Amino acid sequence: MFVSSGSELIDICSKESIPIWEYSIRKEMEKSELSREDILVRMKKNLNTMLNSSSYAQDKEVKSVSGLIGGDACMLRKYADRGNTLTGDFMVKAMARAMSSSEVNAAMGKIVACPTAGSCGILPAVIISAAEKLNKTEEDMVNCLFTASGVGIIIAKHATMAGAEGGCQAECGSAAAMGSAAVVEMMGGTPEQALDAAAIVIKNILGLVCDPVAGLVEVPCAKRNIAGTVSALTTADVVMAGVKSKIPFDEVIWAMNKVGKQMAPELRETAQGGIAITPTAKKLKKEIFDKKTSL
Repeated sequence: MFVSSGSELIDICSKESIPIWEYSIRKEMEKSELSREDILVRMKKNLNTMLNSSSYAQDKEVKSVSGLIGGDACMLRKYADRGNTLTGDFMVKAMARAMSSSEVNAAMGKIVACPTAGSCGILPAVIISAAEKLNKTEEDMVNCLFTASGVGIIIAKHATMAGAEGGCQAECGSAAAMGSAAVVEMMGGTPEQALDAAAIVIKNILGLVCDPVAGLVEVPCAKRNIAGTVSALTTADVVMAGVKSKIPFDEVIWAMNKVGKQMAPELRETAQGGIAITPTAKKLKKEIFDKKTSL
C-alpha cells in the first residue's frame, strides 16, 4: 500500500536512498503486478499525449466548442518568439504550453486529465518546459510524472482534487504542487525539498474558488492553468535556493481540505458565485445557451 503521508514518504525515501519517483514506480509494480518496463511504457504514453496537447494549439488556433476561449496559446507563442518579453521566453513558452492543453481540452481534444481536465495544462507545461531548459531526457520526464503521481496520491488521500468538493485550490493547486515537486526532483532536490515545494504552492493558492463561467471548464480555468504553471516553476527555484516551508506538507493538505469544506456551495464549481455571476459572465452564458437552442 502507498504511504499515507508526506512524512512517511520522506522517511522511506531517506532510509532507502531513493527519490519519490522510484518509490512510486515500485508501488505501482506491486499494485498492478506489471513489470517495470510495462509501467514505464504506459507512463510514456501519457507523456506523449501531454507533449501533443501542450504544443498543438500553439501552432494553430484552436477554438472551444462554446467559443469562449481559443487562440491564446498561439498569441503567447508568437510573443515569446519575438524575444521582447518581460519574464523571458522560457516562462512565456511554458505559459503557452499550459494554455495549449487547456484549449485542446475545451475543444474536446485528447488530453491527460492529470489530476483533472480543468487543470490539465499545468503538469505538461511545467515538466516539459523544465526538461527543455535543463536539457533533460524523455526518461527524466517520465520519472517526473511518477514523482507527481506520488505527491498526488497523498493529496487525494487526505483532501480532494475535485473543484466541486474543494474549489480550484484542489484542482489547479494540486496540479501545480505536483508539478513543482516533480521539477525539484528533476533538478536534483531531495524528497523533502520536493514536498516543501508542494506545500509552498498550495499555501499560495489556498482558498481559490471554482467559478466557471456558464459552468464550462474554460473561463477562468484556462488562465488559472497559466498561473499554476508559473507558481510551480518559480517555487521550484525558491526551494532549490534553500528556502523551506515553515508548515509541513501534510499540515498544508489538511488545511486545504478544511478550507474546501468551509467554502460555500456557490464557490465550488456550481457556477453560482465568483466570476461566474458577474454581469459579463451572465451575458456570455446567455449567448452560449441561446446559440445552442438555435441549433
